[in-house]
Amino acid sequence: MNYEDFKDNETLEQYVKELRAGGVNIAIAKLDDLINWGRSNSVWPLTFMPSCCAIEFMSLAAARYDFARFGWEVTRNSPRQADVIFCCGTVVYKMAPILKRLYDQMAEPKYVMAVGGCAISGGPFKNSYHTVLGIDKIIPVDVYVPGCPPRPDAMIYGMMQLGRKIKMQEFFSLSKQAKARNEELEARHYGSNPQSSEQDINQEGGIQ
Repeated sequence: MNYEDFKDNETLEQYVKELRAGGVNIAIAKLDDLINWGRSNSVWPLTFMPSCCAIEFMSLAAARYDFARFGWEVTRNSPRQADVIFCCGTVVYKMAPILKRLYDQMAEPKYVMAVGGCAISGGPFKNSYHTVLGIDKIIPVDVYVPGCPPRPDAMIYGMMQLGRKIKMQEFFSLSKQAKARNEELEARHYGSNPQSSEQDINQEGGIQ
């Protein structure tokens, strides 16, 4: 095919320029797109519902909103089979080590969605002695869904944003990204050992 036959030469040239700048050939980049397309449409959530936002998650799975059309309906009760944590509701210091342990038990790549004001910043309990002011103090968060509680369609929008984020990742570099994230967590004094993490969190919350 001749060069003049292409309808949009500028887009193709820009795409090839970005691929060459990133050190990725076209074949690997297209394989990344294919794999990430499949991953973004087959995410398995972990059912971690500590508080009232869990009701909205139940509505999300019901017939009216039906998040099965996104391929996310396979909710798991084991972190070893899950890809993303929907943290829906308030997390207290007594519960924080459990959340950290569940996150550590998940296989890479793994993602976290903070659903509701309590999970994002403590919500109406931000002045309480027992509430964690945002789960990002314990585990890294990929998507925030604000609201008290957020509507199911807001949660769907957050799911769509996480799907877009997955599609933009380089699948063959995920191990390096996970290693960098774990090093960042260790730098924030939350080590990879769940027992040491529990001790640190308990000391912050004043729990002996």
